[in-house]
Amino acid sequence: MSVPQQDWSEATRFALYYAPPRGSVWWQAGCAWLGRDPETGETLASPRIAGLAQPLAGLSVAPRRYGWHGTLVPPFRLARGVSPEALCAAAQQWALEQARFEANVEAATLGRFVALRPADEAGETALRELAASALRALGSLRAPQTPAELAKRLDAPLTPRQRTYVEEWGYPYVFEEFRFHMTLSDSLNDAQTCAQLVEAWNTQMCDARALPVEGAALFVEPQPGAPFALWRRLAFAQVRA
Repeated sequence: MSVPQQDWSEATRFALYYAPPRGSVWWQAGCAWLGRDPETGETLASPRIAGLAQPLAGLSVAPRRYGWHGTLVPPFRLARGVSPEALCAAAQQWALEQARFEANVEAATLGRFVALRPADEAGETALRELAASALRALGSLRAPQTPAELAKRLDAPLTPRQRTYVEEWGYPYVFEEFRFHMTLSDSLNDAQTCAQLVEAWNTQMCDARALPVEGAALFVEPQPGAPFALWRRLAFAQVRA
């Protein structure tokens, strides 16, 4: 997708996300589920789920704005003097040092959300290490938090370690606190609806092979509140032994 940079400003946020390969069933199914392809900007028809009390589109408003992804480095503004091109170059260099792998995943509840999660410890560990590596590589390019941003983050119920991470990295769920997930729903109060969504996704994807982690992608939020768009895909150059 061509993301017009004339719309970018100091308020523009960038994020490093995992995004499945464009031609994969994982990308196609996730974009269709959320009703939007963040790479092309195309609006898609969400699948109909038998027995669901309301349309899927009404249950996935927030993840639709962010696009189908798994967070590696959460959204951030660029530090003063850092250009989008410099960020892209640093991210590409990081990607060239990463090895491709596969992860077994399944839909599950995560708090009040439904999300795609690693199905075993091997996948959990590999994805956590990938996110930690990305954060260390790009962390110096992130603008400091404003006092208001910091206060908002610290107002949440956090452990002392998570509060330290907010102050140092701008986000509480990094390093050993990180839990890889690809969000499939809004926050829901109905356990039955969550169970229906979990069953619908897992049934739909029961014949799919493991999730291919072959690269990452830079996403951009041009203006506060705007839909995130996939700006650059970053292929991993190495193959895990």
